[in-house]
Order: sequence, then C-alpha cells, then structure tokens
Amino acid sequence: QVQLAQSGGGLVQPGGSLRLSCAASRSIFRIYSMGWYRQAPGKQRESVASIVSGSSPNYAESVKGRFTISRDNAKDTVYLQMNSLKPEDTAVYYCNVGGRAGNGAEFNSWGQGTQVTVSS
Repeated sequence: QVQLAQSGGGLVQPGGSLRLSCAASRSIFRIYSMGWYRQAPGKQRESVASIVSGSSPNYAESVKGRFTISRDNAKDTVYLQMNSLKPEDTAVYYCNVGGRAGNGAEFNSWGQGTQVTVSS
C-alpha cells in the first residue's frame, strides 16, 4: 500500500504563491495518473489539475495559467505550484496518485488533505 503525505498548505494573501507537495511512502515504479483536487466548504470536490500517463496536463478553467502540476521521480513526489492565488482558491486540497509501486503492486491512493486559505 502506497500512502501519500501532503505538505505545503497554509494562509497566503491574495496574489501570493504556495507549493503543495505529495510524497509517496514507498518507491513508485510507474505513475499512471496523478492529480490535485480541492473541496471548499459546502461544495463538491473538484479536479484542479491532472495528468494521465502519456497525455498533457488538464487544468480547471479557473486555475489555468496560475497552477502547475509536476512531479519529481527521484523523490516520488508530486507538486502543485499555485501562483496568483485568489480568495476563491480557498479549500482543502487533496492529491491522488495511481500507479505501480516498486514491489509491483498497483495502487490508487489519496493524500490526507491540506488547507489552503487565501485571505488578506
């Protein structure tokens, strides 16, 4: 079982930046898909950014040009760089990774969630 540990959330002023990290608990042989989702109070969870292996990243219209999803294979870590943050970006952010671990087992795991608050 691959567990994902998130970090990097917090309070930031409008226009500021944050980078969220999502680190796997064990070596990942191959990532099939990875994504970041968010859920604001009273709203459904929505996809923010995602990549399926071999395809270009997909971004929600509301974050295009401001957010970037990436990964560091050497660190088995997925990132979400968030720039020009707006109050409406305030939410709990979750990472999701599906793939094959170094031991050959397939997995699809979620991070524990991290709060991002954009406020002056």
